[in-house]
Amino acid sequence: MENYTVILVLLGIMIVISTIAENLKFSMPIVLIFAGIGLGFIPGMPTVQINSEIIFLLFLPPLLYDASFKIPLNDFKANLSTISSLAITLVFLTTAGLAAISYYLIPGMTWPLAFVLGAILAPTDAVAALSITKGLKLSSLSTTILEGESLINDASALVAFRFAIAAVTGSVFIWYNALLTFVILLAGGFLVGFLIAKSLGVLLRMFRNNTVTILSLLLLAPFVTYLVAEKFHTSGVIAVVTLGFSMSRLSQFKFPDHVKHQSETIWDMVTFMLNGLIFILIGLEFPIIVEELSGTQLLTYAGIALLLTFTALVIRTWNVYVNRRRLLRAYHHPKLKGTSREIPQSVLISLQDSMVISWSGMRGIISLAIAMGLPYVVGENGVPMKNVIIYITTVVVLITVVGQGLLLPRIVKRGEARFAGSDL
Repeated sequence: MENYTVILVLLGIMIVISTIAENLKFSMPIVLIFAGIGLGFIPGMPTVQINSEIIFLLFLPPLLYDASFKIPLNDFKANLSTISSLAITLVFLTTAGLAAISYYLIPGMTWPLAFVLGAILAPTDAVAALSITKGLKLSSLSTTILEGESLINDASALVAFRFAIAAVTGSVFIWYNALLTFVILLAGGFLVGFLIAKSLGVLLRMFRNNTVTILSLLLLAPFVTYLVAEKFHTSGVIAVVTLGFSMSRLSQFKFPDHVKHQSETIWDMVTFMLNGLIFILIGLEFPIIVEELSGTQLLTYAGIALLLTFTALVIRTWNVYVNRRRLLRAYHHPKLKGTSREIPQSVLISLQDSMVISWSGMRGIISLAIAMGLPYVVGENGVPMKNVIIYITTVVVLITVVGQGLLLPRIVKRGEARFAGSDL
């Protein structure tokens, strides 16, 4: 009961701080993280442990649903190549790159544990990036790519994490089994999301004259979809995203205006509270982790976390610019002109977009939740070096959200001034 009381108090504090930060034109995520750190160091402050299962069920479904509902499906499809490269290829490349750094720099780190840490730090959190850049007038292309990436990359990271954990427990890694599992997760998640969307559509038509029932079903659907998909060992992430796309399309043609407006208000409130609570919880975790390690270890592992952050940024920047060059070559390729494979100019990534997308690779609550869930995944004895992994993850999240977050608005503004009027 104490934890529930603390959460309610934190929600109240979050609402007040968020409003003040917005009025003062400060970045809400950064202010909330510092507020959480400050609260965590207050003597007698009750400990709020992040339970990974609760995080995945409470935070992931509504935030994924809201993002997929709002993102234009046509824009998502048009940029699917770039989004897939960031959400799938980049996740696995980042996992491998960070695993190599971790293995050679962290004493006692084995290859399986290194890949566990790499998989934890691989997925980005577009919620943080888009919250920080709110009001900076990002291009619709940057926003679509960042949101689209966040809809898929969690599924990729969870697959990489699952096989890394299997390696820790002594299972043999077989690459084609991993590939088959990934395909099954994606296909199964899509099927579950599609079927629930169809069923929900039937229910909404049955109760079309009862607004309260319709809104209640829409609010409950993402959670049910996620649970059903996970129950059948498919991707809850992809299932919820599929549901969001389907409901978005249905709403355009079937939802009355008053239902659209009320639904939008409810989801804006839900995502506002969850996003704010995420950042304040990240801050609260830092004092808890600090107590588990010595002063020398804190400095050493903080330095390694900084190097891992830099490595992830370099890999991400390389991937973004490779995709930019690939699209430009395809756009100018004479044999593709007038064919179904022709690249439209609207999907070309400008230098300004490349800079913003590269610098927006922030880590967030998903990475922290996976790290916190390590003892539950492996067994009673937990994961070797789990405190080290959790601390490094926490520091990386803080560096990316606070460090990159403070610089990102400047990069956006400087890029607008530098590339104004320039071509692609």
